[in-house]
Amino acid sequence: MSRLLVLVGGLLAGLPAGLLAQVPGTARADSAQRLPEVTVSVARRPDTLARLPLATAVVAGAELHRARPTFALADALAFVPGVQAANRYNWSLDQRLAIRGFGARANFGVRGLVVLLDGVPQTLPDGQSQLTNVDLALVDRIEVLRGASSALYGNAAGGVLALTTAPPGDAPLAQTVRVEGGAGGTSKWTARTTGRTGALAGALALSRFTTDGFRQHSAADLRQLAASADWTLSGTTSLALRFGAADDPRADNPGALTPAEYAANPDSAAPLNILRGAGKAVSQQQLAVTLRHADAADGNGARWAITTWGLHRDLDNPLATNTWVAIGRHAGGVRVDASRALGAGALAPLVSLAFDAQVMRDHRTNWLAAAGARTDDLQLDQLETVSALGPSLQLRWEPLPALTLQAGTRWDRLLFRADDRFLADGDASGRRVLSAWSGLLGASWRASAAASPYANVSTAFESPTTTELANRPDGLGGFNDALGPQRATGMELGVRGAAGPLAYTGSAFRTRVRDAIVQFQEVGGRAFFRNAGRTKSDGVEVGLTLRAARTLALVGSYTYTDARFLEYRPQSGAAVDTLDGRRLPGIPRHVARLGLRAGPVRGFTLDADQALTSAMWADDDNAIAVPGWGAGVTNLRAGWEGAVGRLRFAPFAAVENLTARRYVASVTVNGFNGRVLEPAPGRVVYVGAEVGLGTRD
Repeated sequence: MSRLLVLVGGLLAGLPAGLLAQVPGTARADSAQRLPEVTVSVARRPDTLARLPLATAVVAGAELHRARPTFALADALAFVPGVQAANRYNWSLDQRLAIRGFGARANFGVRGLVVLLDGVPQTLPDGQSQLTNVDLALVDRIEVLRGASSALYGNAAGGVLALTTAPPGDAPLAQTVRVEGGAGGTSKWTARTTGRTGALAGALALSRFTTDGFRQHSAADLRQLAASADWTLSGTTSLALRFGAADDPRADNPGALTPAEYAANPDSAAPLNILRGAGKAVSQQQLAVTLRHADAADGNGARWAITTWGLHRDLDNPLATNTWVAIGRHAGGVRVDASRALGAGALAPLVSLAFDAQVMRDHRTNWLAAAGARTDDLQLDQLETVSALGPSLQLRWEPLPALTLQAGTRWDRLLFRADDRFLADGDASGRRVLSAWSGLLGASWRASAAASPYANVSTAFESPTTTELANRPDGLGGFNDALGPQRATGMELGVRGAAGPLAYTGSAFRTRVRDAIVQFQEVGGRAFFRNAGRTKSDGVEVGLTLRAARTLALVGSYTYTDARFLEYRPQSGAAVDTLDGRRLPGIPRHVARLGLRAGPVRGFTLDADQALTSAMWADDDNAIAVPGWGAGVTNLRAGWEGAVGRLRFAPFAAVENLTARRYVASVTVNGFNGRVLEPAPGRVVYVGAEVGLGTRD
């Protein structure tokens, strides 16, 4: 840790380009006014970024959509230090998102992170997150909280992603259509209608993404609907309604390749995945209602929000192991957030109370499959229920105008139940109760606009998901009684600020995990997990945003992560393998991004990015090395935006991997028989345009 403390003194960690409009010297050409401080709500209450003693980043505006295809959330997070965002180019598995190493074990979906969409949880009570209802074309802002966040959100050992969709404009009626497409038969269209009348505003969006895929057996057809309504009941109270529906009838899974297969043909797929039709079909609907109130007096009055939501999901998931997994899911919950200052004046302590309650009921059946078709041979039939409770208390106090102290604690209790309905191999019904206290202590010092250091120490709790518990190595029903939760302790030192044309933020962190949940094997899309002894993750996050001229900016980020097993001695039969000191698989030591943002000049913009990632290991033994990206992957984007009357027109073109570099986008950790590599495509050209009518006054 001493080396990290030395490094932190020289940190310059960049804000994403979406923050350029928020720092001095980067105002738009038509405005010399200094914009107000950035306000974030990812810490469960509105606060200015400078006050938070936590590593927080905001990606907004142009950085999300400026001449950029909206296929993958991972692309929008590329310049957030500490975030490992990998597009697997496999639409059956979701993107691979990890923060400071947490989430790297996921072979599908998102683990270790809480995901919110307009304040509505996309994370289930067992800690599993799905991006099924997330359409990047509609997202206007992403707040990223890095580091242990269990004191705020419970099952959030790695951090939080809070996504916000664009609100309706002031126009009574507006229509936007965005069309984009490119190589591999890839296309997407998004149509969004918004309206406003009096105190009521609403939006309705439809989109469809289709692709043949650049690899064999990687086609997909993903369809989404999103509807919202916001009603201002009074000057202090509002009601919000959110509905999302997804119908994904096809998402083929090409699987991971062995090093030999990758060297011979990176466009190929695993043979058994083709033979057995591996992939998934999903339909999902989610409805949420939020009631908010904030006293308008001086910010010290009461503020509260209540969100209730429900979800239904049907999944058909044929695997390469000749198993057909079907899950019918019902889930729902309620979130309550309330805060109030304990006294008058700007320095009065602020107390925040929160309560989360969720329940999920899965009907899981496994069937024998043949040639990609489900047979009538039932292998498993069980009901899985998870209920979660999580009350929390946070206190923020400013004893001095420049000093903010924050403390918080949360208690989580999760009840897992398995009701075994397939009794041919015995009754494996059972229950698991997991509980933990989590805490947070932090302080920030706003010494000046140029430098605001902060520090925090926190603990985290992360449970295994129902899928991880249900995938028993012995193949029986019920839950794996040998798999338990993992617990982490983290420390962080950071600094953020702005001076002239430069905006920066950065941190050094140290995390220790006991009983770490690790994926020890993956066979044909089915992963198996166990608890390792202890792991560590030390790192530094570095970058900057520099406005070199009025229409020219440089952005950059760098992340160093040293993630290792401190104690891990897995047993296989009578043999014990000592893996102490081995690197954690799937986590590169070095990740760097450098970008150039030019324009707008007469409506034209030009962006260039260079991405570099070092080599990493794909297995716990550190026997399979995954090569780094060499000189890096180059991406170019160009666009223009103009208007004719009330019609706005914004065409764009993008080239990803300009030099056609061969590289691995992601890995499947501990894949069976060395199936670990998930390749990226070669040079890919995308073109698109957005047309808006009535979007401006």
